[in-house]
Amino acid sequence: MYKAKVITVSDRCFNNERVDEAGPIVKKILINAGYEAEKITIVPDEEKLIIDALNGAVNSNFDLIVTTGGTGFSKRDITPECTKKVIDKEAPGIAEYMRQSSMQITKRAMLSRGVCGLKNNSLIINLPGSEKAARENLEAIIETIEHGLKMLNNSVNDCAKLI
Repeated sequence: MYKAKVITVSDRCFNNERVDEAGPIVKKILINAGYEAEKITIVPDEEKLIIDALNGAVNSNFDLIVTTGGTGFSKRDITPECTKKVIDKEAPGIAEYMRQSSMQITKRAMLSRGVCGLKNNSLIINLPGSEKAARENLEAIIETIEHGLKMLNNSVNDCAKLI
């Protein structure tokens, strides 16, 4: 069983001006897929706090770290930039596939700037902040990312056979 951490990035949710709907649906999808997911962390759209939350999850040995929010065009949307400051390597195929899948539903998906990447033994995935978009994006990749986590944690017997 893999450990997952959900981090909601939203000024309004942090300030109790809006109820976080994306974080709980992401957590539910992860639990239904067999992940161990604990309490959701909510942080405002502040660079230091986002980076601290991401690094804290990496240092706590979470296999999968999923963020919701902060991936749009608003001046305060900085989750991808913060994620890039934390990760060692990008995993662009995941973000590309999420956008491609989501564009089958709405062309607005092309406006998502989410990134995905690796830090130590953790995979970090940025999802949009709306409940619907977060759900659709995570559902598009949930089955495949488990294999990526196996590769990341060297639990695939022979990675060369996969090529």
